[in-house]
Amino acid sequence: MIFVDTGAFLARYLPNDQHHKAATALWAKIRTTHERCLTSNFVLDETFTLLARRASYAFAAEKARLIYASSALEILRPDARVELAALDWFAKFADQEVSFTDCVSFALRREAALQTVFSFDSHFDRAGFKKWQ
Repeated sequence: MIFVDTGAFLARYLPNDQHHKAATALWAKIRTTHERCLTSNFVLDETFTLLARRASYAFAAEKARLIYASSALEILRPDARVELAALDWFAKFADQEVSFTDCVSFALRREAALQTVFSFDSHFDRAGFKKWQ
């Protein structure tokens, strides 16, 4: 199981992203190995907003429809308990200005026993994830 973070989606869809080449190769590897992928509605919210700002709202909406239609991606929707657990991470990483979305992802890691993340964000290393390579 691979948890997919915002950066993996952005790098996939934005050719000017510094991680585009690596992301493209890793997405191809996911297709080849048929790895199960998960993300959260928080990550998707962040992804669609950033795609809209960096490309266009029409582009972001198009990619959002593709993502929601995908049978290869499970979308986790954390409950209040997970969000409260995320606040502990938020406080822990306050000096590093980690987003609340990342902290929800960290809390989901524990909740869903996730080990691997597709991300280019070093905060995930510090939270105990292993990077998908």
